[in-house]
Amino acid sequence: MSLVVEKRPLLSRKWAEQLFYGAAVLALVVALMVLVTLLLDIFIDGSSRLGWDFLTGYPSRFPEKAGVLPALTGSFCLILLTALFAFPIGIAAAIYLEEYAPQNRLTRIIELNIANLAGVPSIIYGLLGLQLFIRFFGFGRSLLAGAMTMALLILPVIIITARESLRTVPRSLREASIALGATKWQTIRHHVVPVAFPGILTGCILATSRAIGETAPLITIGALTYVAFLPDSIFSPFTALPIQSFNWISRPQTAFHANAAAAITVLLVVLLAMNAFAIWLRGRLEKKYKLSRL
Repeated sequence: MSLVVEKRPLLSRKWAEQLFYGAAVLALVVALMVLVTLLLDIFIDGSSRLGWDFLTGYPSRFPEKAGVLPALTGSFCLILLTALFAFPIGIAAAIYLEEYAPQNRLTRIIELNIANLAGVPSIIYGLLGLQLFIRFFGFGRSLLAGAMTMALLILPVIIITARESLRTVPRSLREASIALGATKWQTIRHHVVPVAFPGILTGCILATSRAIGETAPLITIGALTYVAFLPDSIFSPFTALPIQSFNWISRPQTAFHANAAAAITVLLVVLLAMNAFAIWLRGRLEKKYKLSRL
């Protein structure tokens, strides 16, 4: 008489799911604790320098008199020019690839290259900007060269997020508009883009948030580390908050480290403000569109 031994799994599916969920929660808690600890350490180190004098002051060889006004102004000007270059081109490219481009081999190659460019290290874009905008076009180490370099950096991200937002628009909306006599461009302009615009705008602002914190491309194209004046044109030399923080933290005098921590705190506040604005604007536009459809 043979005995049949029933094989049972060591862990049931329910226990496996609970174990996976617990590990994920633990990893998230540990990561958040580390992040909060770093943020608190930076804030504590730079709290002694935070103030109106620090925000409106110019760099100085005396740490107690140094400020971030040129770096803060340069960051805002840089991001503004970057948005002016990247947003129209990225959104237009997304609309073409999603609505007009034929599904052939060339289109698939372009889509693959855009996805690959989104993962290229930022210093590569800095080398490209150095060779293309500074040496070939002769823009010099100016705001214009920095903004166009940053625009190249965030263009793939804008295109990908804009395409994903356009894909969320129901196909029935396009078909209904065309059935009522609208052309394809009228359908895209008056119906598809307004519905997808909250997601497109959120992706653009998040991409800009990445650009404002980049340091490697700016170092590569030669952004200045000491600027005692404000930029007065797009061809002016400039600096930015990441460059100024890098300059202060690399100095041997420990007194400058508090300035670096304060500059990092200002940069984090700007990033959080941009992300909060993106979330608020997305919710407002979504609510406005839903009300207009009722």
